[in-house]
Amino acid sequence: MPLGTAEERCAGVLWLLQVPKHSLEAVLKVVLTRSFLFLTMLLTFGGQSVFAQESWEVGTHYTAINPAIRVGPSDQVVVTEFFWYGCGHCYTFEPMLESWKKNLPEGARFQPSPAVWNDMMKLHAKAYFVAETLGVVDVMHSAIFKAMHVDRNRLGSVSAVRDLFVANGISGADFDKAFSAFGVNSLVNQAEARAKSAKISGTPSVMVNGKYLIEARKAGSQANMLKIADFLVQKELAAGA
Repeated sequence: MPLGTAEERCAGVLWLLQVPKHSLEAVLKVVLTRSFLFLTMLLTFGGQSVFAQESWEVGTHYTAINPAIRVGPSDQVVVTEFFWYGCGHCYTFEPMLESWKKNLPEGARFQPSPAVWNDMMKLHAKAYFVAETLGVVDVMHSAIFKAMHVDRNRLGSVSAVRDLFVANGISGADFDKAFSAFGVNSLVNQAEARAKSAKISGTPSVMVNGKYLIEARKAGSQANMLKIADFLVQKELAAGA
């Protein structure tokens, strides 16, 4: 036996419930409105876990470092970026990273670490630590990237690096003193050892608290690298680092 249209079935229910037929339209309106509100709340609140929250898994999206590397005071979560000034991917990553690190939560800090696996990279690592020692990283970090990727200056010698510092207002004498300082050489050696311990396969790479390594190959994109870093920073903060 045919069941009839939805309206006819609803009218039959209303008759059984002794609801006047002229109320059908009002009842349907209320039912549809409440259904819409319910679905909206479901998508807004419960649906966030389905549509907005992303799941990052160790071994799939990032790598656990074993043994972990000591990176600083135990009460801080340290985010380390391994980079090389001559790396095109590092150059494109830099604006994203600059914006991202401004929003690091309390208890977390950012630590750049130049990668070193040949003499050219060691020279450029020294350039970074000279800038850090002289307190001019804010000026020279972007200037070195620009020189290499916009001006096509390979910065392949100490004199080329020195000239760039001088062109950006740093005294040549100050550069010479810092470049030959024991402390700068020590920082370069520490950076080289850090990258080896983390077993990075390329740049840029991001390490969280000396325990996790994030690389674009596993993360899927540079944007995902930062999303995973956010996830791991919160994980470490929640665990008390």
